[in-house]
Amino acid sequence: MHDAEKWMQYERYMLVVAHPDDAEFSSAGTIARLTDAGKEVTIVQVTSGDKGTADADVEPETLVDRRRAEELESAKRLGVARVEFLGCTDGELVADLTLREKVVRVIRTYKPDVVISHDPFRPYALHPDHRAVGFTALDSVYPTARDPQYFPHHLSEGLTPHKVAEIWFFNAEHPDLVIDITGVFDRKVHALQAHVSQVGTDPAVMERVRDRAREVAAGQPFELGEAYKVVQMRR
Repeated sequence: MHDAEKWMQYERYMLVVAHPDDAEFSSAGTIARLTDAGKEVTIVQVTSGDKGTADADVEPETLVDRRRAEELESAKRLGVARVEFLGCTDGELVADLTLREKVVRVIRTYKPDVVISHDPFRPYALHPDHRAVGFTALDSVYPTARDPQYFPHHLSEGLTPHKVAEIWFFNAEHPDLVIDITGVFDRKVHALQAHVSQVGTDPAVMERVRDRAREVAAGQPFELGEAYKVVQMRR
């Protein structure tokens, strides 16, 4: 098992996620604990969530504005001071060099010690955006962000190469880090409720979130957890 006592040893953490609310469903408790400890947390929002609705009549631009505001409010509730919106189209992500350059750019800008993202290797990971973002996050961390010959035009912009220490994958098939979120679970719920267009205040959704957190923490000396597969990158 990854040494749980060391998970907060770093100063800068960055979540690279596909859609508004992905960070909150997967990691809001972890984020709350990090910000409470004075750590720097950046959320990189890859898509604008412009297709994330069952309403066929809503204008995509309206939904983009709504979901951006929801994400900013959610981040505020978690104590996150910085959200980067890459503005990609929902449902159309491809793990190509264009997307990788965007992610490498924010990594080189904010220089996180830990990057947290979707596990693209999880069997039956159904959403293509989740897979694309997970693979892109991994490919951006290693070797692209660390080596100067990748996107060398960044150097002329003052963006120097950066080595990330660890990448954490959430929703992993075999996690090896389980974080206790029992004491901050109410803040996770509060953050999710900011996403009114997606979950609102539906008690059934929140009960499913609690049930999942309880399952994750099974066998741990605490009630509720969030889990990750940790991969060491600085070798």
